Amino acid sequence: QCKNLHEIRMHIDRIDNEIVQKIAARENYVVQAATFKKAASEVEAKQRVEEVIAAVRRKAASYGANQDLVEKIYRNMIDGFIHLEMDAFKHQ
Repeated sequence: QCKNLHEIRMHIDRIDNEIVQKIAARENYVVQAATFKKAASEVEAKQRVEEVIAAVRRKAASYGANQDLVEKIYRNMIDGFIHLEMDAFKHQ
């Protein structure tokens, strides 16, 4: 239990740093994935997106996080990664 707002913000800042590190690592793999794909439809991978969303909703529930919020964050993140991967795919 935090004792004050400053302490809460310190924890949030630490978590934000960890999240950005994980996003950077995920981005690295997303760009690598483009080299294995033969068509733009494989980059968009709509079925895979839905599989990921279902999985993160289950994980959110198991951790006590708001499933709708986690889904929204992931859909936005995946959309951004698809654009990055599509750029990488087009330039290979």
